Amino acid sequence: MSSRPNAALIFILMTVTLDAIGIGLIFPVMPDLMMGVTHEGVGQAALWGGIITASFAVMQFAFGPIVGNLSDRFGRRPVLLVSLMVVGIDYVVMAMASSLWVLLAARSIAGIASATHSTANAYVADISSPEDRAKRFGLLGAGFGIGFIAGPILGGLVAGVDPRAPFWLAAGLAFANMAFGFFVMRESLSADNRRPFSLARANPLSSFAAIRRLPGLKILLLVNFLYALTFNVWPAVWSYFCKEAYGWDAQWIGLSLASFGLCMAAVQGFLVGPLIRRWGERRTVIGGFLVETVTYSFLAFNTSGLLALVTTPFSALGGVTGPALQGLGSRSTPQDQQGELQGIMTSINALAMILAPLVMTWVFGYFTTDTAPVYFPGSPFFLAAVVMVAAVLIFVAGSREKSAV
Repeated sequence: MSSRPNAALIFILMTVTLDAIGIGLIFPVMPDLMMGVTHEGVGQAALWGGIITASFAVMQFAFGPIVGNLSDRFGRRPVLLVSLMVVGIDYVVMAMASSLWVLLAARSIAGIASATHSTANAYVADISSPEDRAKRFGLLGAGFGIGFIAGPILGGLVAGVDPRAPFWLAAGLAFANMAFGFFVMRESLSADNRRPFSLARANPLSSFAAIRRLPGLKILLLVNFLYALTFNVWPAVWSYFCKEAYGWDAQWIGLSLASFGLCMAAVQGFLVGPLIRRWGERRTVIGGFLVETVTYSFLAFNTSGLLALVTTPFSALGGVTGPALQGLGSRSTPQDQQGELQGIMTSINALAMILAPLVMTWVFGYFTTDTAPVYFPGSPFFLAAVVMVAAVLIFVAGSREKSAV
């Protein structure tokens, strides 16, 4: 396989970028949306937002391996297109929703179809050699980061017209994304590499049991879960945290997310490949973990919105961790199980997304109420720092144990 980016890679990068724009559009307005629907303050709105996010993740966890195995059976293209169509419908429903239960139902259905990233990762694995996969996973992360540059800025600006307007714009982009993929995206999985669909393999628990038998993957999956648990503190509480701690409105929240997306895109697009070539995937993971620990510790106690923006480039350096972890996992997995692996990775992240919103928003809500023993809006980031330290210790210990065998 050629190591140069080809047309198929460009198509999938564009798909991920447009999808990220749609996601980024709605983040800045979530506090206002939830406060308007619940008629509560930021703390209670965050709790309900966490429940809705967790419902999305529950369905993603349950159906992630099914979607991954379906893509191994029928190909990446049809799974991705159907997924994008349902996501577009979800945004339309959210734009019109006036109750928590409608929002809850809509996000649950969207969770079933949220195969975009796992299928995109499997697509990249199909068209890439093993040594190029980590670098190209980094390019996917860069595309997602670019989407987050445009998405939050657009969302913040459009929110000035109406808090529901970003959802309509996100729906339009999702449908446009689907149309783009229909006309330009070719199937990447050859007939020879397809395999029959197995409900046993598609069960998330049995899939975990099958994957963990691969050499060295058990510890890696645990570490990936802890990393995902901490990383999900950003979508879980960032918008609510900034509104409470810094007094930001949707425009400033959008600006902060766009700034982070710009720096993340630069890190994953230009640093992941060189760092892995120089340090290797293991040391790159450790370096990213250390950056994440420092970042979370800083945000836990920082009270200046300006400082939070200024230190964004350093915070984004932790973006090297995800692609390096994906590269390590992909190297340990046979070619005909790449889709299954990505489905498992999606389920791991979904499991973290189930716990992170519930735990992080509860911690945030508790420490921002009048009855809290101490006012501490940065408490979710402090908890994330503690979990990240545990991830570093487990990863280092596991790597040493493997080297000694």
